[in-house]
Amino acid sequence: MVRFDDVWLTYRRAGPPGEGDPEVLRGLTFEIPAGGFRWLTGASGAGKTSVLRLMTMAVRPFRGRISLLGADVANVNRREAAFLRRRIGVVYQDFRLLNHLSVYDNVALPLRLARRAEADIREQVFDLLHWVGLLQKCHARPPALSGGEQQRVAIARAVVGRPKLLLADEPTGSLDEEQAERLMLLITALNQAGTTVVVATHSVALPRRYPAPRLRIADGRLLEEDIAGASGGG
Repeated sequence: MVRFDDVWLTYRRAGPPGEGDPEVLRGLTFEIPAGGFRWLTGASGAGKTSVLRLMTMAVRPFRGRISLLGADVANVNRREAAFLRRRIGVVYQDFRLLNHLSVYDNVALPLRLARRAEADIREQVFDLLHWVGLLQKCHARPPALSGGEQQRVAIARAVVGRPKLLLADEPTGSLDEEQAERLMLLITALNQAGTTVVVATHSVALPRRYPAPRLRIADGRLLEEDIAGASGGG
């Protein structure tokens, strides 16, 4: 499902390329099977978000190979990459909602891009907005919402299409304890239904509360995968 083989990532500085370009990720090798769940942990700046950016194909590795959903990322063209991205749900730290669209239309967007019937879209979006406690805000626009409410909209948009791969970058950061619990119930239910899940967090409590294998990043390097306490999910 997700495989990294000796993956390095370098972000180019302004000016001509050279040895001064910083290495953000160094020699990452790991595999996440279909239907697996992985916590991606590490301190701020360790490289967690960069790993997720590689998984969304927002950036390409400087060296090494990445396989996503059975495709070698190095060999996919633009059209194939767009198709792959439709099978990946992403929860961003900064939400990335479209402010000119209502809550309903933000959540419906992935289904409309997939050309789903409007009746099906309506049912799925309303069910999900009810689950995240925002049904009464379906006509509101993101600027009128609190940070926690915007986070819940972003989560609903990421999961509405039942993605094959769900990537979440600090998804509980703007949520209170009750909403964080509801989110984790939703994520674990999706995982149990077959969605592969990667959740980046600096929280110590969440991985303890929901045991699963951990990919620990430090200074751009992957420490030995921690499988202690894992309760399944690959």
